[in-house]
Amino acid sequence: MSDDASATDPRAYTVRLELVDEPGELLGALEPIAANGGNLLSVFHERGSVTPRGRIPVEVDLECPPDRFDALVADLREAGVNVIKAGAERYGEEVSVLLVGDVVETDLSETLSSIEANADATVADVSLSAPGGTSDVASARLRLAAEAGATGEAIAAVREVAERKDLRVIEPLTELEGSA
Repeated sequence: MSDDASATDPRAYTVRLELVDEPGELLGALEPIAANGGNLLSVFHERGSVTPRGRIPVEVDLECPPDRFDALVADLREAGVNVIKAGAERYGEEVSVLLVGDVVETDLSETLSSIEANADATVADVSLSAPGGTSDVASARLRLAAEAGATGEAIAAVREVAERKDLRVIEPLTELEGSA
């Protein structure tokens, strides 16, 4: 493959946005993507969630030629869209695990950060269940996206953090292979 072809062959990217909760905001965020040759793969609009800044989190998976991606992100920002994270999608496998114990009391945010710091993976999704309140036993289902062949490393990172925080790990719940 020549360098010229690699600059025009579409690549997969994930863009995390925060949108104001008003009609038309999502459409306004999608317009710069289309204008820059982006092809939507998926849009995850967390309508029931609110970020610390009082906005709605949205994750957009798209394909576009690498030479247009920076302009796409710049156009999103110019349109007033708060871009939290933008980059190439590099994860090809997913695995889900369940943490059980004092998940909230032991700082769930730090738990997630530690897992990401110690594995070539990202926490793609979290579901928390605390029926007895935050000071009682809770469970957190984590969906981890890992580089192809690195799910074992991701699970090892979860085990290490869980052991340090006296949490129980039930793993893996699912393991899916995909393409990066």
